[in-house]
Amino acid sequence: MKAIRSARRQRGSEVVEFAISAALLFILLFGIIEFSVALFDKATLTNASREGARTGILFRPDPRDSGNEDAAIEQAIRNYAEQYLISLGGPASMTIEIQRFDRNGNGRFDVGDELVVSVDYPYQFLLLPGFIGTLGNVLELNATTVMRAE
Repeated sequence: MKAIRSARRQRGSEVVEFAISAALLFILLFGIIEFSVALFDKATLTNASREGARTGILFRPDPRDSGNEDAAIEQAIRNYAEQYLISLGGPASMTIEIQRFDRNGNGRFDVGDELVVSVDYPYQFLLLPGFIGTLGNVLELNATTVMRAE
């Protein structure tokens, strides 16, 4: 008789336990997916900045036109990012910064000079901010590549 009363009191406890553990499981699962996508996007930005730097250091006969070269560098970065970046909110809004350093002091960008390409990208979380309100909506990802001109 006592066993029957005890079983009646515990009816529904499995459902409550499952609800608590399932919520934690789903937060953990979506967290793993979210941060995996963020790490993939970080690697993609690093590769995109390398592609841009490679485009900028290629040999070109004098006089070099830095305006056209900057446009080509930006286009190479945007093409790579558009092809590989996981951005579910539409096209990626990146900030690209290009700097040249004249290491040999001759006033021109030529062999041995450094090109620095920096790319900043605001990664927007897909699901986690809905679950965890204190986690911001945006994570700033950036990549910087330094290469010497050929």
